[in-house]
Amino acid sequence: MARLPRIDLPGIAQHIVQRGNDRQPCFARPDDYAGYLCELAQAAIKHDCAIHAYVLMTNHVHLLATPHQPGAISRMMQAIGRRYVACFNARYRRTGTLWEGRFKAALVGSTRYALACYRYIELNPVRARMATSPGGYSWASHGHNALGLNQAFITPHAAYRALGDSDQARREAYRALFAKALSVEDIDEIRRYTQQQRVYGSEKLQRQVEALTQRAAVPRPRGRPRTDPSLEK
Repeated sequence: MARLPRIDLPGIAQHIVQRGNDRQPCFARPDDYAGYLCELAQAAIKHDCAIHAYVLMTNHVHLLATPHQPGAISRMMQAIGRRYVACFNARYRRTGTLWEGRFKAALVGSTRYALACYRYIELNPVRARMATSPGGYSWASHGHNALGLNQAFITPHAAYRALGDSDQARREAYRALFAKALSVEDIDEIRRYTQQQRVYGSEKLQRQVEALTQRAAVPRPRGRPRTDPSLEK
């Protein structure tokens, strides 16, 4: 059975996750991380995608990005994959795939949902105990978004811009969001929506996307479907 295309609507952000094959490392040394960011910056410009947040973990990548053309996210990720994998394989004298199948992506609503994804992405190193604070991890967008360490390829999402009237005010408000960790419920919800490639947003946005795409916007319930008691007799 053919796989359905991802839900992909220009102008709506997506939370993207790409994992190393069999959870194997896809970054081994600083040059690898830097090389991936270079490819990301070039591919985002070429394929008209705005990058809002990112984290490069040892064996996977998280991005928050908005496409401005249909299919732009897929083209961007394919371009990064081709160029980065070729360099990685040549550097370590290996062959074959580096990534675990297709990347996962969920549409992300505005304000609460987008800011939750910002936090989810940039807190990854803290949850993995690779850093004691998001600012202590080098390969993430927190330095740009919270501390003013400029990375030219990052574009603020509308939810981030709404945090203040100036860059300094926005950074201060953004840092305040990280004073408290995301709840277990928020983490679980983001993971479920991304894994099933649905719409992490308001019910209104979910209804609109379902009407436009004729696709389910919310995750399937966990476990086996409940049996109607009237059918058990």
